[in-house]
Order: sequence, then C-alpha cells, then structure tokens
Amino acid sequence: MDIKVVATNRKAGFEYFLLERFEAGLSLHGSEIKSIRAGQVSLREAYVRVDGKSAWLMDAHIAPYEQANRFNHDPKRPRHLLLHKREIRELWEAVRQKGVTIVPTRIYLKGGRAKLEFAIAKGKKLHDKRQAIAARDAEREMNREFSRDQ
Repeated sequence: MDIKVVATNRKAGFEYFLLERFEAGLSLHGSEIKSIRAGQVSLREAYVRVDGKSAWLMDAHIAPYEQANRFNHDPKRPRHLLLHKREIRELWEAVRQKGVTIVPTRIYLKGGRAKLEFAIAKGKKLHDKRQAIAARDAEREMNREFSRDQ
C-alpha cells in the first residue's frame, strides 16, 4: 500500500529510547482529515493516554481547516485511537511500569486513511543524549570523508 507521511515527531528518537512500535487508526472529524491531508499537523507536545479500556491521542495539534467555517474542530481535542483490546491491554501493562510512556512518532496516510505510529518509550538521561549526539557527529564526519575520497 502507498504510504504518505504527513507529520513526524523528530524529537521522540532524541528524547526517548523507542522500545516497541504500534500502528493505530484515528477517529477524526471531517475537517480534521482534510487538515491532515493538507499537512497541517504537529506532534510536538503530543502523547498517548491509555486508561485500560481505550487509548487517546492527547495534545496533538491539527490546525482548523480554512474552508470548514463554523463546522470546524477544536485543534487540540483528544482523539480516540482505534486498537484491538489485546493491544490496549499490552499498552496498559507497559505504562504501569515506572519510567515508560507512549510517544507518537508519525502520522501518515495509508490507503486513504489516517494512521498514527507510536512507540512505548523510556526517557533518556542527559549522558544518553550526549552519546547520541556524538554518534551522529561521528557518522556525519565518516560520510563526509567517504564522499571526499570518491
């Protein structure tokens, strides 16, 4: 199937160790899907809340759709995630562990439907972030030297 990535949370990989990834459908209003197709989405402060029975995408900003006039949506409203009971139970068990959270990583369109990819994540300490920066710089320097040799 054809996948079109609409928004990514680039900070998620830097701030957290991403342990296990999931995919969920989003329950949206008509003006929200139009804004998503236009790329008007931000996952910067977003997180996923699980209460044992359902999962919700919280604080994701989907901009109001210009042509929707008075039928527009609230940009920061909680959005229901479409998951199987087994997946919700697995997420609920993971969240009850100390130091584990659920972070959205990207929103994309797959077969005409909006999907959310999210991950069970564990927060990084400052020294872990420094190691990631050092590894990224070393990789960049190695690529630079390699391209210079050719």
